[in-house]
This record gives sequence, C-alpha cells and structure tokens, in this order.
Amino acid sequence: MTQKTRIEPLPPKRAGLLVGALYRIAKRRLGEVPEPFSVVAQHRRLLVANAVHETMVERASRTLPAGVRELAVFWTARQIGCSWCVDFGSMLQRLDGLDVHRLEDIDEYATSPLFSDDERAAIAYAEAITTDPHTVTDEQVAELRSRFGDAGVVELTYQIGLENMRARMNAALGITEQGFNSGDACRVPWATAEPQFGR
Repeated sequence: MTQKTRIEPLPPKRAGLLVGALYRIAKRRLGEVPEPFSVVAQHRRLLVANAVHETMVERASRTLPAGVRELAVFWTARQIGCSWCVDFGSMLQRLDGLDVHRLEDIDEYATSPLFSDDERAAIAYAEAITTDPHTVTDEQVAELRSRFGDAGVVELTYQIGLENMRARMNAALGITEQGFNSGDACRVPWATAEPQFGR
C-alpha cells in the first residue's frame, strides 16, 4: 500500500465547508474518508453528484438479496483488478454479516458448494458484462428474470455497470486498497491527523 494516487487526495484543510461536511459524514459512517471520495473532491461538483448518486442507488437497491448483489459487484471489481473496490467490498460483506471466507473460492463459483444457484447466475452475468457485454445472451437474461424478476435484473445490471465505472476509474487514477477490510491504517496522508475543515 505504498503506491500514491495519480491525482492527490484533497486534504481536509483545503476542502471547504461543503466537502468538509461530506468528509465528516463519510468518516463517521466508515471510520475513514474513502480515498476515491477524496480524489474526486478535486472536482467538487462531481463529488457532490457522486455522493448523491451513490446514496440514492444504495437506498433504491433493495430488490435483490444483499449477498447476490454484493457477490456480483465483488466479482466485477476483482475481474477488473481494482484492489480498492475488492477491499471495500469485502468490508461491506463482512459488515452485512455475509461469509467473506468463501470469497477465497470465488474462482470456483460455478462448481463450489459455497455458492447458491442464484449467486452463481449473478456472478456469471457479472463476468459476461464485465468481459464483453455483447456476450450476454437472451437465455441468460431469461434465467435471471425467472430468479429475480425484471426489477431484480435491472438492479443487478445497474450495480454491475456502476461497479465497472468505479473500478475502472479507481484503477486509472491509481487508487489502491485502503485497509478497510483488514483494518490496516488508511494510507491517505492526512488520515491520522485531526482534520481542519474550512479554507
């Protein structure tokens, strides 16, 4: 975790009132300010748009079982190679009370008894979308519809697409794991100092 991001995270002392308030909310909720959040803070309007969007998506995504949704998102992040997303996603699964030890066997999801048929179908869909969305078949979507309904398939597709965006953006900006799941110290330079919000 010694790699630095390609765009410097915006420190709290330069955050201003609105971004400072968002930093406090994130820190209270997660224990640390997520590094993607502090990097995007370099563009305040996009940070606000992203914060509103992520909050709305989180509140709206209630059709699928959390385990199915989170495994599909985790697979997507892992397939793209976003260590930050894998770290954060593992933490979310752990906090939701899901079995994170089975993530070690996710490469064998198709045959492993650790994954349900619903989870296998969602992971296979995530794999197809992330590799090449043109490989998704009518039969695959029909099977997903029979499992999750139309709203569930839309939610699953949206979540996989959103994670593709997050993971690709983080990878491009050099944002790597932050220690959310391991409990390691956050590598954001100002994380251990008491934040000074304002200009």
